[in-house]
Order: sequence, then structure tokens, then C-alpha cells
Amino acid sequence: MNTTLYHDESRQGEALLLEGNQNHKGKKLFLESYGCAMNFSDSEIVASILKDEGFSTTSNFEEADVIFVNTCAIRDNAEQRVKKRLYDYNKAKKKNPDIIIGVLGCMAERLKSKLLEDDKLIDLVVGPDAYRDLPKLLKVAEEGQRSINVLLSKEETYADISPVRLGKNGVSAFVSITRGCDNMCSFCVVPFTRGRERSREPQSIIRETIDLVNNGYKEVTLLGQNVDSYLWSGGGLKKERYTEEEIKEAVTFSQLLEMVAIAAPSIRIRFSTSHPKDLNDSVIEIIKKYDNICNYIHLPVQSGSSKVLEMMNRGYTREWYLERINKIREIIPDCGISTDIITGFCGETEEDHQETLSLIKESKFNFAYMYSYSERPKTLAERKYKDDVLPEIKGRRLSEIITQQSSVSLKSNKEDIGKTFKVLVEGVSKKSAEHLSGRTDQNKVVVFPRKLYKEGDFVDVVIEGCTSATLLGVSKD
Repeated sequence: MNTTLYHDESRQGEALLLEGNQNHKGKKLFLESYGCAMNFSDSEIVASILKDEGFSTTSNFEEADVIFVNTCAIRDNAEQRVKKRLYDYNKAKKKNPDIIIGVLGCMAERLKSKLLEDDKLIDLVVGPDAYRDLPKLLKVAEEGQRSINVLLSKEETYADISPVRLGKNGVSAFVSITRGCDNMCSFCVVPFTRGRERSREPQSIIRETIDLVNNGYKEVTLLGQNVDSYLWSGGGLKKERYTEEEIKEAVTFSQLLEMVAIAAPSIRIRFSTSHPKDLNDSVIEIIKKYDNICNYIHLPVQSGSSKVLEMMNRGYTREWYLERINKIREIIPDCGISTDIITGFCGETEEDHQETLSLIKESKFNFAYMYSYSERPKTLAERKYKDDVLPEIKGRRLSEIITQQSSVSLKSNKEDIGKTFKVLVEGVSKKSAEHLSGRTDQNKVVVFPRKLYKEGDFVDVVIEGCTSATLLGVSKD
């Protein structure tokens, strides 16, 4: 049985299935991914392209003929982890000089040819819009020449490629609806590594979702750097101006969400990520309207200070963000809401930090992804501002933010004790083989006794206890 390794910063590598084909029959591929959900989705595209070339895969890079690392560049520690892994791969290459090592994705786009110059044992550098070129680039590398393609595209969405599903449980899957980003947040490298925002043709999204249903999947997450700005008007790239006819005929995100919900009524639908400045009432109303769209929104705030938000170029104020939170809860009272928070951004004062702590309390997030600011080269923040918050202050503030959010999460989870939730089983609990783990409609993790249930089952679970991160319950039957 052939496998491939696939992991992010929060979990260990997992063995996943991938079949081989003809042209490179007998050759093995090791594919490892880091970072965000979009990278995971891209890895499935790469796997599909290379499957057509005939590669089988392995979870042991030391026996691979080709090693690809799909990289993340959003934080420095992610890049450092990738570089460390490259040294491990190079040890294998010393034993077998014919091994091809390739760096894919955002880090490849950011560092470009510098990767080839700095590490002579890297043979291939491919950006996120150039995966179709992989077979040709591999051929060049196999002939002993280094190859690179990091050209960004205004059109590429990989809409015609059927991804090889790498998810371990066959229960949930990603469907990309946009690529790139136009927001230009001052701290973020994504616009430089993934290019301009472009939307994918809606019928291809619906076809892919229906295909997932036909293959037994129970949940789909529609992916984009900013899903709320999805706009299809006969071409993927957003324009500065549209004619009245184009606006009339365009498909917005709320319309796409409704189309998918109607076309695939049996699958549970999530989406990520929303941007506070673009999340409009129509999206919230569509979530409320359809039972198969999860009552859950991930809405990154980044900071609770309007001053810091302006420096981040986020396009909204603290007041605007809280108004969106209130509107969500007004329309969908039981909606789960999570967020991203960056602490220690340039010029952040103690007062700014306290505003973030108070916003966490006021917003009542179910959970949050929390980080210290990491300056990224070539961003507006790197060019314009000084990274002047000391590391020890960043660490202390992050600790306080984590403590505050943990308290809010615990309170939220305690309010669920006694309630019954429909839970989609995703797998065995990490702590006990006698328990299963899954998520509620609101994206809360639930652990309950295994009994005879299996992955992919929907189970009504009564909540009997909790921690700040997990609900604990028993099946209702």
C-alpha cells in the first residue's frame, strides 16, 4: 500500500493513500506539506498531477526518488522548520545522488532562485501557480539540471483538475473557490506569494462538491484567502470596475454558498476564511437559511485596537468588527465564531494590548489562533514600521491573550453542558482508543465513547462536561 506524508505545524505527519500510474512506474514520491488549509488543498492538486505521471508514494523519504515540500511563508518559524527538514532530506540525497528535492508553494515563491543558490542540494523550485509545469520541470531535474518556475498567474485556478483526496478519514475535504489575495495587509506576504485574487468558475465548484458526495464525503470546506470577496463574472480576476450588466450577472459568495447548499443538500458545508470588512448580511442570512451550512464563521480580527488595525491596513475599526459580531449573533444566535489574533505588532502599546484583551471578552469567541508578530521581508510593515516590541513583551502579551481566550472558551463550553449536538465523527480520540472525536455544527470538538460508531457517522451527543478546548459527552441512544 502506497502512502504520503502530510502535516501542518499543529500535528504530526499522517500516512495517506495515493495510487500510482504508468510513466514513472516504480518511482516513489514523498510529499510533505506545511501551513494553512490552502497549502493542504494545493498538495492534493500536486498529487493529482503527479499521479497522472505515474508516481506511487511513500511515507519514508529515505526511499523516495522525488521529495517535495509544500511550504508556508506566513511566519518565520514555519520557514525555519522547512529549512531544517531540507537538511534531513539532503542526508538521504548524499546516500542516493539521484534523489530530486523540490520546494513548492509560498516559500518557493518568496525566495525564488535564492533557494537554489543557498542550498546546492535543492533541484526544483515551483511556485503555487506553476504546478501544471511539474512534469516538465521534473524531466529537466532528472537530466541533471536545476529548474524553477515561480511565475504568478492572473487566471490559474486549477478548476479542471480533480484533486487526489489526501485527507486521512475520507469524511471531510477542501474545495478551493479563490486563489490569491488583494487585501495587502501590512504584515502579510500572501499577496506576494500567491498573487492577485481570482475566483473559480462556480459550476466547477459545484461539480467537485457533488463528486465528493458521490464518493461518500460528509463535509466540505470552501477555501479562499478571503471567501467573502468571491466574485465570478465570466472571468476569474476581479476588475477595478464592472459594467451594470456584469454586476447583474455576477455570482457573489452568498450566491455561490446557496448554489452549493442546494446542489449538495446531504453534505455539511463550511467555509474559510472570512474578512470582517467584506462579510455582509447576505452571507449570514444564507447560513441561517440552509441547514447543511454550518453555523460557524472564522472571522480574524488580528487586533482589538483601531490604531493597530489601521497600521495593519485591515480596512475596518474595532467598532466595525464588533458590529459584525453583533449582527452574526442577532441573525444566528447559536453561531460559533473563531478568530486570529496577532500580538506585539509594530508600535503596539500596553493600551492597545488591553483593547485586544477586552475585545476577546466582548466577542466571546469559541476559540482563537493566537500568535506573536513575526516580521516578514518585503511586506509594507517591514518597509514602513519598526518591529519595536521586545520579544519578552510579545511573549508576556501572548500568554495573557491565551489565558483570556481560554477563560472565554471554558465559559462558552460550560454553557453547552446538558445540550445535545449532532456530531460528525472524524476519528478516534487522541487520548483514548475507546473514544471518538468529532465536531459540532459550531465547530466545537466533542469526545464521546466509541461504542459501534465509526468515522463519517452523525451522532447525537449529550454534553456532560468540558475543558476549555473540548466538549465531553455520551451518545443519546
